[in-house]
Amino acid sequence: MNTFKLTVATSAGKAYEGEAQSVSMRGANGDFMILPDHAPFMTLVKPSRVVITDAEGSELSGECDGGVFQTAGNEATLLTGKIELA
Repeated sequence: MNTFKLTVATSAGKAYEGEAQSVSMRGANGDFMILPDHAPFMTLVKPSRVVITDAEGSELSGECDGGVFQTAGNEATLLTGKIELA
């Protein structure tokens, strides 16, 4: 399956960095999901559950307290104040 590079960073450091099949969360205009080769996109993120499906198909999730998300060139970044993925 295709993947993209995903980084989830907080003020305390990186909470996740690696290849992902998908990531979903709530943006300024509602819920969204990013898949590989997504068009460039940027949004504010509302406090919500973030769900990551990693390269092996395992699911990680956690509550974020809002932030900024962007994707371009098959790389995506979520900057948030706090998140604990499990």
